[in-house]
Amino acid sequence: MRSYASIKGHPLHPALVSYPFAFLTGAFAFGLAARATRRRDLQIVADRLVPAGLVAGVAAASAGLADYINTVPPRSSGKERATKHGLLNSTAMTLFAASWLMRRRRTGRTAALALQGMGTAVMTAAGWMGGTLVYRNQIGVDHRYARAGKWQENAIDHPASLALVAKTSPLKVDQMELVHADDERIVVARTETGVVAFEDRCTHKGGPLSDGVLICGTVQCPWHGSQFDVETGAVKCGPARQKIRTYPIEG
Repeated sequence: MRSYASIKGHPLHPALVSYPFAFLTGAFAFGLAARATRRRDLQIVADRLVPAGLVAGVAAASAGLADYINTVPPRSSGKERATKHGLLNSTAMTLFAASWLMRRRRTGRTAALALQGMGTAVMTAAGWMGGTLVYRNQIGVDHRYARAGKWQENAIDHPASLALVAKTSPLKVDQMELVHADDERIVVARTETGVVAFEDRCTHKGGPLSDGVLICGTVQCPWHGSQFDVETGAVKCGPARQKIRTYPIEG
């Protein structure tokens, strides 16, 4: 068994997002004001805000990529939304970069402003989608329940090694641990009757059960509230209709 370094809810991502949004939308606003008033100083501000926003955007994208790889559950509605969010932000950055190049070459000033307008609209849509990732999919939100313990994550070579995880895990009753076994995400949890293992993916929309709540042998998905029996995998409360897979712990 090897330890797994997790970036759960990367703290830099939400903190950095505001900078590229403010710089780039500010560049468009100053550009419009400069066009309306014919003031050169306003245009200078607009031209300098664009590269600042692009640099800040790269920094925010790096943190966002860490979230995308390590935090957003695979095969889920959140992953699809995160993919669209990233593509929209990349498009917006490309539009602003193109406008900046046009301004540097002193060609197509009206077209450059139009590109910035398009970039602002695309970035606004991406921002709305990012907000949905936070509030609906709870990406980057620490909402651990009472006595849940610290977030724990491990990696093993094969699900057959779950027995070793069960023996060495410091879990207390109603605490969970996310285990990566090859390409599978498995939750190891301790209930009043012992240690159990079940798949991390909710059968409704793919929510991460390891990030949910475990009480009295029942785990609740943090996204839409589906509940499952952690010993049998049976659905105890919808909207999920299919049971989750459980794993035997032997040894």
